Amino acid sequence: TIPHLNDYEGNPEARPFTREELQRFLDYADGQVERAVQAKRKGALAAYRDATLFKVLYGWGLRRTEASKLDVVDFGRNPAAPEFGRFGTLNVRYGKAKRGQPPRRRNVASVMGWAVDAVTDYVENIRPRFGCVEHAALWVTERGGRIKPAEINARFVAYRDALGLPKALVPHSMRHSYVSRLTEDGVDRRFIQCQVGHEVDSSTAVYTHVS
Repeated sequence: TIPHLNDYEGNPEARPFTREELQRFLDYADGQVERAVQAKRKGALAAYRDATLFKVLYGWGLRRTEASKLDVVDFGRNPAAPEFGRFGTLNVRYGKAKRGQPPRRRNVASVMGWAVDAVTDYVENIRPRFGCVEHAALWVTERGGRIKPAEINARFVAYRDALGLPKALVPHSMRHSYVSRLTEDGVDRRFIQCQVGHEVDSSTAVYTHVS
């Protein structure tokens, strides 16, 4: 038999956010910024960064590790979508690798204007306030480092549990949600497959949860 070279990535029991759950989650993340500002305490910048990070996870269908390793220069222009300016496409340099091979790269076209607006605002107005202008990372910490996948997971779990959302929802649910929403909206299946970096359609099918 022909070996299946791609590690199985999906869990048939995993599910995406519903639209209402996703809106609640993102609204809560934005609300944490407002709470930190009103309380005049530290953490407002980090909360703003994380709120934007979650929007990017969903808006480009990324894995947690892919998002953590993004650099500012990974965004670029897309001639087919000039309205998105310098954020028209995202070069994912650390996609999931086949066994024994280096990380796979892919370009993800920006398709959600509200997500582009969010990351544009973060890069231009918020990230410089961390004082790490020379740092390459998109997501920087208050100590001048690069955010780690475990930190993304910790913030996600804190928000999820505060909202009382099901524990079945994990950061990877953002990626499931991306595929499901585009499918529901009638986007071409082959385009979705290329966006998320799946070599075969059966892998994309695992992520499809059409309501």
